[in-house]
Amino acid sequence: MKLSRPVSWFLAAFGVWSWIVWVTFVKNLWKDTSGLAFHHGDHSSPTAYFWIHLTLAVVSTVFGTAIGVIGLRGLRALRAARHPAAVTEPQQQDPAPAGR
Repeated sequence: MKLSRPVSWFLAAFGVWSWIVWVTFVKNLWKDTSGLAFHHGDHSSPTAYFWIHLTLAVVSTVFGTAIGVIGLRGLRALRAARHPAAVTEPQQQDPAPAGR
């Protein structure tokens, strides 16, 4: 399947956006002192809320990374199609016959 340039850029941007959003969310979750993420405001006793939201953040970041990689691969494929001479591998020469 071939992706268009706008779709490839969208997927790559989604991957970056996913990292920005979820890393920020986990930082804020870790700083929580209201008792929602940790009992008594200390980090020794995480709540179910913490574990559920940490799992959500990890899974979303993994999916965002996979989607971003698909977008980057689409962009690389479009670039290779536009400049085929720049990405071709050098041709290997046949080895000399054994009798020479």
